[in-house]
Amino acid sequence: MSRGEADDARLPAAFLRSGSSSFSEFLTSHAPHLVPSARQLPPGATIDAPHGTTIVAATFAGGVLLAGDRRATMGNVIANRDMQKVFTTDEYSAVGIAGTAGIAIELVKLFQVELEHYEKIEGALLSLEGKANRLATMIRGNLGMAMQGLAVVPLFAGFDLDTGTGRIFSYDVTGGCYEEHGHHSVGSGSFFARGSMKKLWQPDHDETPAVHTVLEALYDAADDDSATGGPDLTRRIWPTVAVLDASGARFLPEDDLARKVEQVLAGRRGDPGGAVR
Repeated sequence: MSRGEADDARLPAAFLRSGSSSFSEFLTSHAPHLVPSARQLPPGATIDAPHGTTIVAATFAGGVLLAGDRRATMGNVIANRDMQKVFTTDEYSAVGIAGTAGIAIELVKLFQVELEHYEKIEGALLSLEGKANRLATMIRGNLGMAMQGLAVVPLFAGFDLDTGTGRIFSYDVTGGCYEEHGHHSVGSGSFFARGSMKKLWQPDHDETPAVHTVLEALYDAADDDSATGGPDLTRRIWPTVAVLDASGARFLPEDDLARKVEQVLAGRRGDPGGAVR
């Protein structure tokens, strides 16, 4: 191998310098064109893109749940019936996305790498508040796109290893980060979901009744918000529910979810929850 070929095979100098434990900072400085927020629409331009809708979160004794419906809409059209909107971001945290789906999914993937990069550089997990603040910084970077109608509004939840509790963090489009207590929801059906959880959520619930609460909340959101998808019995499409507790992050399996959703539907047959028939 010639010296020139050996030099070509080496990593660029930027990869060999010691630097921040933040992967997004490295990406911004070394390849800014790859950062999701680097792309801008021409002034005055608008674009129709699929939007994710309702995400709910609720704490329970020993952890926290994060759940979302599966529908994405584009105007008055259903763009996708089985979109995944809830993602684990590391062993003890997860994020649910509402807003412009394509940008949100790209942001979540970058956030997953951000947390993995920190763990490898520092040799330890980032604290839950640290994760929430890192996500806030990334959302703040998307403000330009948000001003053009392509906003991303995630809901972040995780199990805090220091306190042994589940915690929830919400955001605004400017990157403002707010801790929520008990339960919270984002997206177009969030007002209906929040009203449902106000009546059903209890601080001493364990995992099973907490799962029932978030499924009821998503059902109520779908009942009044056309952009939120309800349980699809013919296609066997159920909401996504992530559980975060001391054992880590996991998703409820499909057969378990199907049974719990059918219990919710059975309970609504004689009592639709106040809806006028």
